[in-house]
Amino acid sequence: MRSIVKTFPGVKALSDVTLTVARGEVHAVCGENGAGKSTLMKVLSGVHPHGSYEGDILFDGEHCAFKDIRASEAHGIVIIHQELALVPYLSLAENIFLGNEHARRGIISWNETLKHASALLKRVGLREHPQTRVADIGVGKQQLVEIAKALSKEVKLLILDEPTAALNDEDSAQLLDLILELKEQGITSIIISHKLNEIAAVADSVTIIRDGRTIETLDVKAAGTTEERIIRGMVGRDLDHRFPERTPYEGDPGAHPALEVRDWTVHHPIDQQRKVVDGVSVHVRRGEIVGIAGLMGAGRTELAMSVFGRSYGRNISGTVLKDGKEIRTKTVPEAIGHGIAYVTEDRKHYGLNLIDTIGRNITLSALPKVAKRGIVDGHEETRVAESYRRSMNIKAPTVFEQVGRLSGGNQQKVVLSKWIFAGPDVLILDEPTRGIDVGAKFEIYSVIDRLAAEGKAVIFISSELPELLGMCDRVYTMSAGRLTGEIARADATQEVLMRHMTMDKR
Repeated sequence: MRSIVKTFPGVKALSDVTLTVARGEVHAVCGENGAGKSTLMKVLSGVHPHGSYEGDILFDGEHCAFKDIRASEAHGIVIIHQELALVPYLSLAENIFLGNEHARRGIISWNETLKHASALLKRVGLREHPQTRVADIGVGKQQLVEIAKALSKEVKLLILDEPTAALNDEDSAQLLDLILELKEQGITSIIISHKLNEIAAVADSVTIIRDGRTIETLDVKAAGTTEERIIRGMVGRDLDHRFPERTPYEGDPGAHPALEVRDWTVHHPIDQQRKVVDGVSVHVRRGEIVGIAGLMGAGRTELAMSVFGRSYGRNISGTVLKDGKEIRTKTVPEAIGHGIAYVTEDRKHYGLNLIDTIGRNITLSALPKVAKRGIVDGHEETRVAESYRRSMNIKAPTVFEQVGRLSGGNQQKVVLSKWIFAGPDVLILDEPTRGIDVGAKFEIYSVIDRLAAEGKAVIFISSELPELLGMCDRVYTMSAGRLTGEIARADATQEVLMRHMTMDKR
């Protein structure tokens, strides 16, 4: 890939990126969340078609201009995305050959399908019957089904985007062994991963991408290529983000925390043998901003959602205390009733009603405040919403504007307004600035800073390390569902956080 440039509206995701992968090697691509790794692989695999980016792709010496995924697959390039593309209620065999069926004159040959599916499943180390439903196997095995699906397309170059992010140690080890087996069979692999120990185990080379640019390519087996060397390449930039001036937290360390979570364990909702949060204990005091750092699959969102009314997970155990007293948060109304608010990372699906107005969205989590005898007072709702439109600088002509028409930054301000209006004591913010521009980020940082100054307790989850360093009084780090560190503001650097985020405490 030569001089790849990819721009989205208002954002340059890739700037002159070059990537060279040798035939038969396992090539890792590293970088922070948002560095452009997945975008680069989507360009290579035809998800972003030729014409939507600048630069050249050469595969086996041939200049390629893929118009879609099918075009790249015809050349033997297959991508397995982090979010698995399997249909849960179809069988393994049906999933493996979906869109690539063994059929004659439009009629599927099930004998041929099952025979070939069985051979492919055996090749990736799965003993399940081809007619087993995808919903009835764990995530680790589903990942292997995706690879079997890729092998059915006569793959030459296999791209795996964070393949072990959602897997336990045993499943991860099985998958990495399979990648090495495929290498022996002459299949080239590109693996995007944050887990540096895995890169050291399977990769021959690693290319580091930072802020949409290629930084360097290193020989993994060379003497100087240590985890510290890769981490420095991933995060070695000056803090060039703007943050409001913040007075560090100086509250009473002897006071009860506003919120304390003790020995919190959460199991995956489908694969109930797997712990996504494992014995985590955290606390936050009034006026304090506490960060939670972790790479994809670390369990940060799962922790937040499970504490907030058990919105995620099964077999949840542990204790939640507010101001030193144990509370029940088994439902979302209970959590809200105890003064806990959760700003989701996925505002479009879980944070907002996109087809309703700004006014309706802002009052949604505390309707009794604008209602009389169970009936919403439209004038009061409009007055409240208008006050937030002005104070939060939501760029819209009126509060009757449909939320779906706002920019990402203004949508996020509506989400924040909704929860501030609810009057919480504790705000859990999950990626509160994801997908918004720098100017809007600064405004949201200022709002968060103001809330802390008013005595709110804030838990701040973010994938952007400079954001955590610029905003937080303390930072917890998580890896593979476990707490790996608690770092004071004075001791926190990007390198220290990344080291703890890639630590394995199993």
